Amino acid sequence: MKAVIMAGGKGTRIRSVASDIPKPMIPVLDKPVLEYQIENLKKCGITEIILVTGYLNESVSSYFGNGESFGVDISYFNEDTAMGTAGALYYLRQDGRLNEDFLLIMGDLMLSVDFVRFMNAHKSSGAGITLFVHPNSHPFDSDIVVTDEVGRLSDFTEDKCGLNAVIKHKTPGLSKPVTGIISKKAERGEHFYYHNQVNAGIYAISPRVAKLVAEPKEKIDLDKDIVRPLIEKGEVYAYRSTEYVKDMGTPERYNEVTEAVRTGAVERRNLTNRQRCVFLDRDGTVNVEKGFLNNAEDMELLPGAADAIRKLNASEYLTVLITNQPVIARGECSFEGLDEIQKKFDTLLGREGAYIDAVYYCPHHPHSGFEGEVKELKFECRCRKGRSGMIEDAVRELNIDSTSSWMVGDKTSDVECGKGAGCRTVLLQTGANGSDGRFDEPADLVCRNLAEAVDKILKA
Repeated sequence: MKAVIMAGGKGTRIRSVASDIPKPMIPVLDKPVLEYQIENLKKCGITEIILVTGYLNESVSSYFGNGESFGVDISYFNEDTAMGTAGALYYLRQDGRLNEDFLLIMGDLMLSVDFVRFMNAHKSSGAGITLFVHPNSHPFDSDIVVTDEVGRLSDFTEDKCGLNAVIKHKTPGLSKPVTGIISKKAERGEHFYYHNQVNAGIYAISPRVAKLVAEPKEKIDLDKDIVRPLIEKGEVYAYRSTEYVKDMGTPERYNEVTEAVRTGAVERRNLTNRQRCVFLDRDGTVNVEKGFLNNAEDMELLPGAADAIRKLNASEYLTVLITNQPVIARGECSFEGLDEIQKKFDTLLGREGAYIDAVYYCPHHPHSGFEGEVKELKFECRCRKGRSGMIEDAVRELNIDSTSSWMVGDKTSDVECGKGAGCRTVLLQTGANGSDGRFDEPADLVCRNLAEAVDKILKA
């Protein structure tokens, strides 16, 4: 397997940190960010690396050479004139260096990624291109990736976004909604809700897609000129991950990256390592309890909840939502309606700089007799809290160590679910305040609200 790294950036926004070297060569704790990428690739068994250079290219080639001293094989393609994020692919294909699925990585990213897992997902889907995506703390000014239930970038049109969404594109010449990607330049109405899912700057690309790159007469932009046209053909998928990937392109982000490297937080987020997690119930824990919530307009965050989740995002804990949603089985809400509710939940958190890493929900309900109920969802399942099936799924899929994780909720069924999975537990005095009374074993902590719970977890 090969990796192509775009290593020619000037770093105009980070000149106060370093102005005389390419951005991928800016040192983080005395080592270029590009070296961290190469070390990560080597750990995953990817040793054939192509560096696409440009600005001050000699500073890159003199440091890395042919890669022998780093345990890899490095070759170069130097752009005398900037060709954009995809222009070099034409020449790399022409000289036979892109004859298999390959990785394309932006060279200014600090990252620690299980690339084997990523490439396996890419190949199993049969995608032409797979985007590595993740939630971030500023989705309101980021391009948002829109996917269907299998992770394929899907048609995004105004009638599908629901809730009277207002989309006004400011991009010159753009007369219709973007397919698959909501541009950060798009004006998003107050009632437009979306999942927090952002392109991280890492791609898995099939050689059949590389063949589509024409000889560059001007700059070729990977996202605009290659990815977007392929979305309509069903060729583009997203791979969502909780791993550490951060653009260090501003002084503020550079400082954040440096601290994360210093503490070891970058490496520990790699999914080859066991993760710690705070599992959160939803209704009555993060948002206001309103019975069987079945309408996105009724979604309202509890005071202080976003602040608490933002603290978790800054910690080394994953934040995963674990929620019973019997409104589906009861026929009171469709899967599409639940998705709109979750979009509003994500959007409200994102507006306050917070996000959820993953969501697991149970659509089942054990009791019959409801008008309009969905009979095939009416059974005793393994995932409905207080059983632990949702946590068990998350543990398996996200490599979580349940014994160093927490389950936080306002019901005793949340406590039962957490203890059944081996987690420590917190019962909140918000929402139901434990009034369901189905489980007698006490929680490890009882807290007034989510903010207090998070403070105690982080101190613990």
